[in-house]
Amino acid sequence: MNLSELGFVAGWRLVRALPEPVAGSLFRAGADRAYGRNGAGVRRLRDNLRRVRGSAAGEAELDELVRAGMRSYARYWRESFRLPGRSREQLLTDFRLDGQAELESAIAAGRGVVVALPHSGNWDLAGAWVAAHGWPMVTVAERLKPEALFERFVAFREGLGMEILPTHGGSRPAFDVLAERIGQGYVVPLLADRDLSARGVEVEFFGGRTRMPAGPAMLALRTGAPLYVASLWYEPDCACARLEGPLAPPGPETGPLDVRVRLLTQQVADRLAAGIARHPQDWHMLQRVWLDPPPESN
Repeated sequence: MNLSELGFVAGWRLVRALPEPVAGSLFRAGADRAYGRNGAGVRRLRDNLRRVRGSAAGEAELDELVRAGMRSYARYWRESFRLPGRSREQLLTDFRLDGQAELESAIAAGRGVVVALPHSGNWDLAGAWVAAHGWPMVTVAERLKPEALFERFVAFREGLGMEILPTHGGSRPAFDVLAERIGQGYVVPLLADRDLSARGVEVEFFGGRTRMPAGPAMLALRTGAPLYVASLWYEPDCACARLEGPLAPPGPETGPLDVRVRLLTQQVADRLAAGIARHPQDWHMLQRVWLDPPPESN
């Protein structure tokens, strides 16, 4: 077991055993220490949030936003480590969805649903909340290294009631399985604000150029499933999300499939941006996003 795997195993075991106030204080202090060290991830978060806030944001405002962002990110990990110990009743009260009735209606009708998500709030808790309702759900996960760590993350999420497919290296292509599950009435949430393949669709995002995964748009167009975009954020007492959509898919008259995928992915990008702009402190993006250079500080 290497150090990364050991750290996560310790997190899952030890954090669950701590009283909630103690765990909250420890993770908040850890976030503040990370902010104070101003490492590469913190600096990248600052650049990303500068994009979100635009030229009007001063350095003092960004300082507070980055500190809040690191605390939000720490809250995500604290809550995720504690998820396996939460009861079904607790999971249902830990998360709130604006748009639940529409999701319930689609599931009751036996229609699969695609939901594009940002790396915001607590997407693991969102998935556990869906599973706690007894709704079938499948998603994909990045194949981490070492393999043992990836397998532990898969086991963690499957233990919460989710079906997890690797992005690559599975017994069948993930896209084929997702399309099949949509036909079986599954909820298919997919993180959509950062492309991991370098083969994504180029879109405009907060005034810059980036690539986003084509999967959500491609699945919706290929299967006819409704495509929603979620914004996720934190309130003091719970994690929250809001669904927007379903998006209007471009028709065949707009061009071939690749053109329609690009147009629909731009719609996803626009709605992701709107949600992130409303709650920038809860966007946990400590990696590079944009293809063009970051804007200069004031």
